[in-house]
Amino acid sequence: MDTWLVMAFDSTQQALRAEMLLEYAEIEIDLYPTPKEITAGCALSIRFPKEALITVKEIIIQEQVDIRGIYSPSKSGYDNIEL
Repeated sequence: MDTWLVMAFDSTQQALRAEMLLEYAEIEIDLYPTPKEITAGCALSIRFPKEALITVKEIIIQEQVDIRGIYSPSKSGYDNIEL
């Protein structure tokens, strides 16, 4: 099974904007409730395959999407991945 990463946001507007941009780039994504272990201002997060991380980062930076962070599941919850 592929490893999925979680991108969290501070606003629903930014989550929906990121969803549109990533779908346009044909990246497999899933709107996902923000896990309780991740503190964010928005109840929506986006899950995507770890293999798409570089492309996702490029899109987020290029399009100036405001995100709380990108997180990887771990035994203790979720670890933040540096942009």
